[in-house]
Amino acid sequence: MDAPDQLLRSTAPMAGRASTRPLSSYRGFGPATRRLWILSLVTAIVLGSTPAHGRGIAGTLAGIVRDKDSHAPLIAVNVLIVGTNLGAITDENGRFQIQNVRAGVYDVRFTMVGYGKLVMKRVTILPDLRTDLTVDLEVSSVELDAVEVRAERPLIQRDQAATAFSLGEQKLETLPISRFEETLTLQPGVTREGNVRGGRVSEVVYLVDGLPVQDVVAGGLGAGLPKSAITGMTIWTGGFDAEYGNALSGVVNVVTKSGNNTPELDLRYERDQLLPESISQQTDRAQEFELTAGGPIQKDRWFYFTSNVYSVSDTRWWQDMQHFFSSPIRRELSGIGKIEYLPSPTLRLSLQGIYSFQRWRDYEFSWRYDLAGLPRRSIDSYRAALQVSNTISSSTYFTLSADLFFNRNRIGDDRPTTGLTPYQYDFYLRYIVSGARNWWADVRQLVGTVKGDITSEQFGNHLFKAGFEFHQYHIQSDVQKFEPQTTYFGKPLNDAPLLDYSNAYAYRPRSGDLFVQDKIQVVADGSILTFGLRWDFLDPTADRPIVEFIPITPGEYEQQVTGRVRARLKQQVSPRISFAGPFGPSSFIFVNYGQYFQFPLFEFLYQGTNPAQLRYGAKNVLAGNPDLDPERLIAWEIGVKHLVRPDVVASVTFFQKQIENQIDAKTLVPFDSKFAGDYGFASYVNNAEASASGLEFVLSRERTNGTYGTLSYTYMVAEGVSEYADQTINRAQWGFPLFPAPYPLSWDQRHTVKLDVTARLFWQMDANLLLQYSSPRPYTYYPTRDGFVPADTSQWFSPNNRRMTSVTTVDVKLSRSFGAWGPLTDAGIYLDIRNLLNQKNVRWMDSNGRIGGELGDPSAYYDLRRVRVGIRCGL
Repeated sequence: MDAPDQLLRSTAPMAGRASTRPLSSYRGFGPATRRLWILSLVTAIVLGSTPAHGRGIAGTLAGIVRDKDSHAPLIAVNVLIVGTNLGAITDENGRFQIQNVRAGVYDVRFTMVGYGKLVMKRVTILPDLRTDLTVDLEVSSVELDAVEVRAERPLIQRDQAATAFSLGEQKLETLPISRFEETLTLQPGVTREGNVRGGRVSEVVYLVDGLPVQDVVAGGLGAGLPKSAITGMTIWTGGFDAEYGNALSGVVNVVTKSGNNTPELDLRYERDQLLPESISQQTDRAQEFELTAGGPIQKDRWFYFTSNVYSVSDTRWWQDMQHFFSSPIRRELSGIGKIEYLPSPTLRLSLQGIYSFQRWRDYEFSWRYDLAGLPRRSIDSYRAALQVSNTISSSTYFTLSADLFFNRNRIGDDRPTTGLTPYQYDFYLRYIVSGARNWWADVRQLVGTVKGDITSEQFGNHLFKAGFEFHQYHIQSDVQKFEPQTTYFGKPLNDAPLLDYSNAYAYRPRSGDLFVQDKIQVVADGSILTFGLRWDFLDPTADRPIVEFIPITPGEYEQQVTGRVRARLKQQVSPRISFAGPFGPSSFIFVNYGQYFQFPLFEFLYQGTNPAQLRYGAKNVLAGNPDLDPERLIAWEIGVKHLVRPDVVASVTFFQKQIENQIDAKTLVPFDSKFAGDYGFASYVNNAEASASGLEFVLSRERTNGTYGTLSYTYMVAEGVSEYADQTINRAQWGFPLFPAPYPLSWDQRHTVKLDVTARLFWQMDANLLLQYSSPRPYTYYPTRDGFVPADTSQWFSPNNRRMTSVTTVDVKLSRSFGAWGPLTDAGIYLDIRNLLNQKNVRWMDSNGRIGGELGDPSAYYDLRRVRVGIRCGL
């Protein structure tokens, strides 16, 4: 029923505990908040006599040692992980197990009196998983040099009933990528933009050493990290365990390097401007400098590690930008520093710091004649983490860590003190020719985290894990933003009032979780059955007023606040269950089912102006809703892996996802944008849903002396009723009725082929080739002649009713290592070529089916070919 016929009740959030003061009036953070951070760190130190590595950082090394001739088990063999003080002795069955080994690549030494020494080279330890070795020692009566054997990583990880992909530091160095997060887009079932199995980009959580590095206001990765700082990564795209939460589609878990007894100093320099601009202008004028160092402070006790990267560029748009700004246009400095102390073989203390600074200017093609009118942008991030590690026994270890993360996102220089400065279009309403965008923002987030868990195999064939996590947030936002109203086709409505997106608030929400998980080994070296249960909560700590909108005249309302209600505590329980086991001599099957939840971004809870201001000329202004429920995913998958031959494995996986409670927006006071003078107020709500299903085929060849790599094909369907949080209200403003059924989402990429091949070429040169093909993605064809009204007013508005062209890219990286050279311990060069074939791949089309729209915007294409060359050296 419309507002004139019935009073509409709204729950507008910007009241109660929210503050409308500008951030400049805050003097740091309150004493209560500071006391909480101090308590978190003290707690970690006090309990530091018993904890171990953080969640998602450590794995287990186990195996059996036998006599080479008789295959009889050997008792009392010394097993040592080289470069660490971790080791074990084989039991009466010849078996050994070393718990709580930090993920990475190690050499493992085996020694026993009367037998020759053996060193297993490059043994990979994966987070939360078990690495099994079978070692045969040869009888020897004399002391000989150790025999070196290269460890072959098993193609089928038998204790993993999920879809996960692991990458080591060597693989990261080989790939033609610039940032570690780009590896996500290379996995099966993931689009070029980072949509995992049909989900939104914001549904992926990033962890560094088991602790989140997430932008909790706007979503996504909250800080940069050099590739050289990473020893390994695990990317989960389905079936992740109960210990991982607040993620719907994927988890990216990064494990950073640590120092050891061997000093290292590595330098790297890269640039992309190889040819004079008179010959080729396909360059970003980019340069990158990287410094990595590590080693002992005190042998066997104190270690340090640091990695830092500084990159500059004039961006893809330098031809236009150079007329307005000096070089460089974009600058980024990021790095990590770590100090570790090992007072005993079972105890490790680690203090870590991560920093990231970004400065850049935006580019929009319609502003190309007035780029100085776009605001300056910057993001600063810091993280300090304390981790204490201790193995209690050969079968049990405990974890506790504390961390502080700060992120500040600024738009514009100084807070505006004068009135609005509207910008001007040209005569045809295509380009902005003067003025400045009315957008200034200062958004800060401080997140304190305490987490811990216990892992135990004390109960025979049960691997039991339980843990907790608590987050205290301090969110401050001060935004002034006014945007002109436009038609669906992008034309500005000059006579319409500006849309006001301004807000100012400060909140201290908190969240936490508990989980338990039992991984049961049904048959030794065989079937695994896992049960997990997770409980999460979020307290927005906000009050919301109850607002009644009383009609005064047609199309105009007056609001009255009739009371206040405290926002509800949100909580949910999510079960996870999985099974994995062999069938036949060389095949393996896994199946998993789970419910997953993700809390709304704080932007959706708190943003928006005070509702009292909304009816004074503001339309389609969204107010946050602190009573939003978490988004919910119900997912299951089943997969089969088959060992084609000792170095080749084939797999097929079917997955099904149903997403509920997605965040969208609706008007609480309806309006029609075609009539001036109507007022509207919109709020975020949980009323959208989506589904995705697909098949993934993967063929992998393990590393050999020749060629190795992965070929994958994915067929996937992704449909829903909303693509982003305010899509429905935008369509209502433009006068379009709600579409009555789910439709293909803009990332509905039906067919995807990915080829990742590494080969040794002539002159000891290594080559990595990445080929990616994706079938056409959908867009909405709804043509117009003048940019204001549809060409056919009787045509029903049907979202994503046509498809663009397919996208194909080939990236290549050639590298050559020279080994020790003069004073250098290692030296090498590389050539990194993106989009080798220089394909003009289409990113978007307008509603008339034109690539780049009316202006022929070049951003409608992905990047053309870019060539980078780099050198590296170690001292």
